[in-house]
Amino acid sequence: MKRREFFGLVGGVAAWPLVAVAQGRAQVARIGILHPGSPPDPWLDGLREGLRELGYFEGKDLIYEYRWAEGRSERLPDLADVLIASKVDVIVIMTGPAVLAAKKRTATVPIVMAVSGDPVGTGAVASLARPGGNVTGLSLMSDELAGLRIGVLKEAVPSAKRIGVLYNPSEPPTKVELRETEAAVTMLGMTLQPLAATSADDLAQRFVDASAGGCDAIITFAHGFAFFHRRRIADLAAQHRLPAMYGWREHADVGGLMTYGPNVKTTLRRAASYVDRILKGAKPSDLPVEQPTKFELVVNLQTAKALGIEIPQTVMTRADEVIE
Repeated sequence: MKRREFFGLVGGVAAWPLVAVAQGRAQVARIGILHPGSPPDPWLDGLREGLRELGYFEGKDLIYEYRWAEGRSERLPDLADVLIASKVDVIVIMTGPAVLAAKKRTATVPIVMAVSGDPVGTGAVASLARPGGNVTGLSLMSDELAGLRIGVLKEAVPSAKRIGVLYNPSEPPTKVELRETEAAVTMLGMTLQPLAATSADDLAQRFVDASAGGCDAIITFAHGFAFFHRRRIADLAAQHRLPAMYGWREHADVGGLMTYGPNVKTTLRRAASYVDRILKGAKPSDLPVEQPTKFELVVNLQTAKALGIEIPQTVMTRADEVIE
């Protein structure tokens, strides 16, 4: 059930009006989508809806060129080359690794980050206020949320002493998030057990490692790897009876215990504003990167009951959505 929905964004472009595109556009815009995963992606509905609200209709005003890496990050540079060669007007990109892959391939085609963790730290942009170059868009501030997620997890499972952190070391923001997560865990008097996984084949063994290491709970980073394998991770957490905290609400939909983070579909709708401005002549270097200011806490009570966990009322009252 929905408790409340809110998502605010700040930045120099936050107040742009949603103005319809004038009729009789001279040419159909070509929007490239570079995605590290496989179709379908529920988040992309947000981008398409946002562009329709701005007056762009597929087949009439624009066409989408999709390129899917299907979980193989090594394919991203070549797929970026394909989009560039097809003369797209803008490339919309999901996740930090895809942003960096495309940035290395072109300094002229505008790139809109629809989902990214730490674009400054990874070198995708010079700064949030003045991105420079051909890249702009939205940052989900993943590293800054690490401590908040650990705090909510500890509140929900007060007995937890050892936390396993599941991550893919090849994803760019990992180093920063590991540092922030370890600092939060230490501050709360707990210990951290790193659980590095680079492929779906590693996941089962990492959960065996977590159980053998005495982990009381699991946290995953809000990166593409965890999202693409979200059902498998939720199933393994249930199998090993480990409560887990995730970064995106879609994890709760497939059985994850709790999620805390921005609504990504809403973020994708906001990314449409960047595409609109660029198609109208704006330069990415002049468009500040936006960050979310409001976040969603989602609790899956079905999973809590299956694990024998009673979520404290202090957490329940703050939940934006409860899955019963």
